[in-house]
Amino acid sequence: MTSPVQISAPLFSSLRRKARYAIIFAIIGVVTIFANLAPGFLTGANLLSVLVNNVALLAIVSIAMTFAVASGGIDLSVGTAVDFASFAFISLVLAGVPVSVAVVFALLAGGTVGVLNGVLISIIGISPFLATLGTLFIGRSVQQLLTNGGNPVYLPQTSIPEAFSFIGHGRLAGVPVPLIVTLLLVLVTATLLAKSRFGRVLTATGIQASVVRYSGLSVSKTVAAAYVIAGLIAAVAGIVLTATVNVYIPSSGNAFMLNAIGATFIGTTIHPLRRPNVTGTVLGVLLLGLVSNGLLLSGLNFYWQQVATGALIFSVLAFSFKTKSDGVIP
Repeated sequence: MTSPVQISAPLFSSLRRKARYAIIFAIIGVVTIFANLAPGFLTGANLLSVLVNNVALLAIVSIAMTFAVASGGIDLSVGTAVDFASFAFISLVLAGVPVSVAVVFALLAGGTVGVLNGVLISIIGISPFLATLGTLFIGRSVQQLLTNGGNPVYLPQTSIPEAFSFIGHGRLAGVPVPLIVTLLLVLVTATLLAKSRFGRVLTATGIQASVVRYSGLSVSKTVAAAYVIAGLIAAVAGIVLTATVNVYIPSSGNAFMLNAIGATFIGTTIHPLRRPNVTGTVLGVLLLGLVSNGLLLSGLNFYWQQVATGALIFSVLAFSFKTKSDGVIP
């Protein structure tokens, strides 16, 4: 058995600094590779398409996931919150309800998923994995019941209100509205998680809940609030998604879940304490979006795109965590 090799302090410090920026190196590497392999990859039109079609919605869902993971748990039902908001939004608009009112009820629908998770985890004491898994199954069944077995709900072109269309396809100063919504949400949630008292308590809860509890703070309320916030944020994605495609498809929100988890954990690599953070999560989403777009332009089969994405996630995490906190490599 080989003996451990002690790394000198300066070298270890250098490795740690480089590991923190693994995601930046990965983004630069991906852009460099596809700039040479994929025609049109670096064009302004394509990069804007990446931001709007590959990044915006996934970033919103991933931010929701970030709050759940920051609390020390995970949210497998984040797609359910997207779906409930989507269904409520399009159903109310179809019924002739003003778009502004429909938006409010859609947010409440997504927030309800978060409230259910908060009750299951913080009051009943079920683990986050099992609680959100149960919510996922219940949500899927409810959607099947509400849509007579999973039939999509379409909004006819003749019935699309101007405000509805503006959310999905409008522009302000030339910038697509979905991208503006995403940027505003990033600013608000990044400030909330990194600068507010709630954010600091939530991060501390995720690191060591017992210390927070001994400090006289309520762990259960903090965790419950994190899941409610996650549900509300996911609801925003449901609203934007519906306004973009003019249709609700049962369980379509679950398509975001795995990539949201991947982006969230990739994002932890940029934090000094390896904790979930909004900036890192958005960079993780950008990395995944660039890879997906580059592989598509390169003509690779969809299944190979999934393999490449998984390999990239492993590579970034492996590079980031290869050094140990004690400076010893076995």
